[in-house]
Amino acid sequence: MTDGPRESGLLPVADGQSIYWEEWGAPDGVPALYLHGGPGGGLGRSGYRYRFDLERTRVIGLEQRGCGRSLPHASDPEVPLAAHTTQHLIDDIEALREARGVERWILNGVSWGSTLALAYAQSHPERVLGVVLFAVTTTRRREIDWITEGVGAIFPEAWDRFASFAEGAGIGFARGEGRIVEAYARLVNSADAAVRDAASREWALWEDTHVSIGVGAADSPGGRNGAQHNGPRPAVRRDPRWEDDAFRLAFVRLTTHYWSHDGFLDPPLLENMAALEGVPAVLIHGRRDVSGPAVTAWELHRRWPGSTLVIDEQDGHGGTSMVEAWSAANARLLDPVGP
Repeated sequence: MTDGPRESGLLPVADGQSIYWEEWGAPDGVPALYLHGGPGGGLGRSGYRYRFDLERTRVIGLEQRGCGRSLPHASDPEVPLAAHTTQHLIDDIEALREARGVERWILNGVSWGSTLALAYAQSHPERVLGVVLFAVTTTRRREIDWITEGVGAIFPEAWDRFASFAEGAGIGFARGEGRIVEAYARLVNSADAAVRDAASREWALWEDTHVSIGVGAADSPGGRNGAQHNGPRPAVRRDPRWEDDAFRLAFVRLTTHYWSHDGFLDPPLLENMAALEGVPAVLIHGRRDVSGPAVTAWELHRRWPGSTLVIDEQDGHGGTSMVEAWSAANARLLDPVGP
């Protein structure tokens, strides 16, 4: 296997955006689309490709607008975010499908990418062969308020630091009187570069803290921010990608933007599950995922008769055995539609 993708490029889409895409595997294989986490996580080192049988699958990954190699990059404070909504991302996926000549494809989504996969599938069910979701989210307000505030009950010291920074920033935020995600959205869009930098670093520390329980953290190959953690962990392991200022600033700017608007999903995804009747799916979630409790995956499964729920008792927001289940799920979906 070569070190790089078989094909890659930048696709111009609406609003002056260009999205990076890449392909792996068999050109005549069953098409599959991978959607990364974040928002703003990017494809990293493209480890997601190992979750597919590349001899039978044509795997396509894209970096969502504003992050990774897509342009313009959201790390630039001069880049407006008005053209960054979930509907814009759905339209980008459709533009990519048409540009790459795909009729129907299997969707894979990790963490935020699972929200995006669901949103796309509900909008275009006729284009979907099946769905695999890993570290399941729907980005409704209850989930966002839990991950930014409620889970502070488990990490009180870290959340106190997280909230105290926002309270001391001079923007009128006080815990219990406003949403902290909205406060950080304001801070990371400050005209002061030092404020943006400090706010993004505090958000990144909180991010690493609340994914710390369990033997793995999401996604490398692709969950929330692309870090791979296998085996026993220290209390908090820092993701080295945060040291890349452009990555960190774009990630935090995009995440707080989408989360402060409840993912731009109205009505919430769970209220539109009838659109996916007959679409097969595998939902994979870690029991120890305290930042994204398993109740979301459970509720989604209950409303999706064509789904299979896999709860990993040992992992958190990702991990080795969850990744094994991910590979098995893709093989399971591939068999009924493959050559």
